[in-house]
Amino acid sequence: MSNETPNPAAADEVLAAAPEAAQQENSQQSDSATKELQAALEEANGRALKAIAELDNYRKRVRRELEDERKYAPLPLVSDLLSSIDNLDRAVNSVAENEANKGLLDGVKMVLGQLISTLEKHNCRRIQTDGQQFDPHVHEAIAQEPSDLEPGMIVREVASGFMLHDRVVRPARVTVAVAKPESN
Repeated sequence: MSNETPNPAAADEVLAAAPEAAQQENSQQSDSATKELQAALEEANGRALKAIAELDNYRKRVRRELEDERKYAPLPLVSDLLSSIDNLDRAVNSVAENEANKGLLDGVKMVLGQLISTLEKHNCRRIQTDGQQFDPHVHEAIAQEPSDLEPGMIVREVASGFMLHDRVVRPARVTVAVAKPESN
């Protein structure tokens, strides 16, 4: 054993330094925990914002799909009516105008006009062909014919085409002009 007497001042310094070191360690742990919590919070906020944006996009897509369903719901009915319209058109075009069948022809024209008018009320309209350039999006070329018209112009409509809003129900069937062959 040694005969040294304990120095009370040195013991006080050691005891005083221990809490400061513990405080610094606790402070560092607290700072790292705060940073971890902050990062977790930012990540959770990011996920929440992403989920909100996805939900908003889903609502918009569903709303758009419902509007399209309502808008184009009459499409099957319009398609079924087109054969009746074609038959009425053929009847009007095939009957020679004379006094004997004038009343019948006028009646068929009136029914055809009412049917076309009703379709137009519901945003279904005929596709224009008179004096038009051939457009493969709305016209179907079923024949080509040498003509004095510019090549690609529509010479004649064989069957009417119809559009419901901006969607083609049936393309107009047409004959398209081609250049006349040169004669020698």
